[in-house]
Amino acid sequence: MVSSMDELQEQVRRQLYRFQDLADQMKAVRGRETSEDGAVMAEVDGNGALTDLQFSSAVSRMTPGELEQAVVTTAAQAARRAFERRAEIVNRFNEEMAG
Repeated sequence: MVSSMDELQEQVRRQLYRFQDLADQMKAVRGRETSEDGAVMAEVDGNGALTDLQFSSAVSRMTPGELEQAVVTTAAQAARRAFERRAEIVNRFNEEMAG
């Protein structure tokens, strides 16, 4: 419980800064994964949208189907990493706000 208007304003100010920090952290989330053979590297943002896709020379030895599978699998793993990171950030935020 707050005992003065100054304390209330300070509490609200801290919470606003914490919300801004949360927003900044969520914007910065990235997931990156490289296929086991090193042929494909995918990076996604915190929403799972592909932001970078790179290929090594190993793709020249792949069939179109193998390349397709490698891209999809690698991008999905990168998205999983990003979503795990987002969950960690949100859980930590919730714990801080509850405490």
